[in-house]
Amino acid sequence: MPLEAVEARRLYRQVADQLRSLIDSGEYAVGSRLPTERELAEQLRISRPTVREALIALEVEGRVRIRVGSGIYVIDPADAAPTPPAAGIEGPFELLRAREFLESAIAEQAARVATKDDIARIDASLVAMENVEHPGEASMVHDRAFHVAIAGSLGNAVLVRVVGELFDQRLNPYFAQLAHYFESPGTWRTALDEHYAVRDAIASHDPDAAREAMRKHLARSQERFAQNFGAEAAAGSPAERGGVARTPAKPAKPKRAKTQAKSGSMRRR
Repeated sequence: MPLEAVEARRLYRQVADQLRSLIDSGEYAVGSRLPTERELAEQLRISRPTVREALIALEVEGRVRIRVGSGIYVIDPADAAPTPPAAGIEGPFELLRAREFLESAIAEQAARVATKDDIARIDASLVAMENVEHPGEASMVHDRAFHVAIAGSLGNAVLVRVVGELFDQRLNPYFAQLAHYFESPGTWRTALDEHYAVRDAIASHDPDAAREAMRKHLARSQERFAQNFGAEAAAGSPAERGGVARTPAKPAKPKRAKTQAKSGSMRRR
């Protein structure tokens, strides 16, 4: 009997495959709205982040369109620029959970061994982050430099490479699509504040505080990406039942703050 290789499919891919099959079978016709994330999570008995990863994957593939404040709608693939399913791509929340576990431990050790030169490199990345627009390519470059600089203080090239490679997964199409909905100048400022908390704990040589600051930063990143699309609140709206999407208001652009580096701490005025 010929055998086929067994593929351990990620959970979000299994959910995406189920939903795609229902769409292909006509259970959900073009133009119809899928159940909300909450409803899908309850029916499938899985977490909402996993459902969100599946929906983002289907949107990248050109099978659904997410309308913030309205819902998730089935679309004709011919109306989109579809991307073939990519089973090997890690989900955004899977990546962030891995980073939370790994980089918290790295920050803890960095607080024990970081030198003045290490702190200076971390400070340089923060200064650069203060002076770029977000979202944008430059902001990602400096954000990456911050996390890699912390790993670099341990003097372990493998950890530097792993941290850099995990961060670079933000460029995969699923992570980029999710970020499109929830990243803004406001979230950038919040994340930057969290970076300063990590930096100050490392510079103070407080391992417990450094570990917790990094854990909180990456956990809150997950929370930001898990914000409601707004479909639950709109599910009963007559206008939304007609498929009219509301356009969310753009957040106000925050004022840039001046940055000053000191040997013991780094604060904004």
